[in-house]
Amino acid sequence: MRADNPSPLIAVIGSDGSGKSTVCDHLLTYLENYGPAVRVHLGKQAGNVGRAAAQLPLIGHMIGRKIETDTKKVRSKSSKMKMLPSLVISIFVVRRLLRFRRMLAFRRQGLIVLTDRFPQSQIPGAYDGPAFPENKRGNPLITWLAGREKKAFQWMSEHKPDLVIKLNVDLAVACARKPDHSPEALARKVETTAKLNFMGAHIVDINANQSLDEVLSSVEKAVGQFMQDYGYANHPQVIPAE
Repeated sequence: MRADNPSPLIAVIGSDGSGKSTVCDHLLTYLENYGPAVRVHLGKQAGNVGRAAAQLPLIGHMIGRKIETDTKKVRSKSSKMKMLPSLVISIFVVRRLLRFRRMLAFRRQGLIVLTDRFPQSQIPGAYDGPAFPENKRGNPLITWLAGREKKAFQWMSEHKPDLVIKLNVDLAVACARKPDHSPEALARKVETTAKLNFMGAHIVDINANQSLDEVLSSVEKAVGQFMQDYGYANHPQVIPAE
């Protein structure tokens, strides 16, 4: 590694159905050939929070459904901003900030950092961007919460990745892979993915319509070239014979 460089920060982004999780699983193992590496999820994971809340005794199921419903209401064009959904969104922002600071700490320790998703402030309302709708405010506290969220995403976006692996997938393919997802929601994510530039970060576009083997091969080639240019040598791990 060149002495003037911090450890590399690599982000994998893409719509649902593009294969992010599978690519990240494979890529983490591949990056370990270059040195100690860590994977951090930087998405909102609202669904995970709702499912966890649903496990609470007696009232868990009700709370879980309320989290999901209120989160959707915040984005509704016909709904006024209310306190409960605003607080839910703010809790997600705090969780994301904590994970982001943890990611920066890993980087300061010299670890190669791989992120599953990455915060963006380029397209408010889109995935991995600010959730409070623009020009839709409630009482002063809600307005303050929206302002804090905007500043948080602006701050996170300033730490742009050294390399962005953008998994591009056609809507038809995404729908086939995620039949339980809304086609309209998938269409928005596919469109958003194509537009994100992460403040001029180095982006490599990968055709995620291909077979898994082809996608992983393309990703390895792109990351291998990047790591070489960054000053890292590949030292494949040797699995001892039993």
